[in-house]
Amino acid sequence: MDILRIIITIIFVIDCIALTVVVLLQEGKSAGLGTIAGAADTYWGKNKGRSVEGALEKSTKFMAIGFMVMAAVLNINF
Repeated sequence: MDILRIIITIIFVIDCIALTVVVLLQEGKSAGLGTIAGAADTYWGKNKGRSVEGALEKSTKFMAIGFMVMAAVLNINF
């Protein structure tokens, strides 16, 4: 069981670093004065799921779920 705990800990540390990098790569949510002029309805705003920003958001969700699951598993005293 100690080997499994070490492997999960290593994956957990890699996930923590990757999650930090992905969050820092994302742009801010504030659109500023662009929302007044309707700039939010541009091509990139409508197809956000297919852009790099959409991929970063999806990967953030999966890494955050993995982070929480591994944190719970590592907290179990077995």
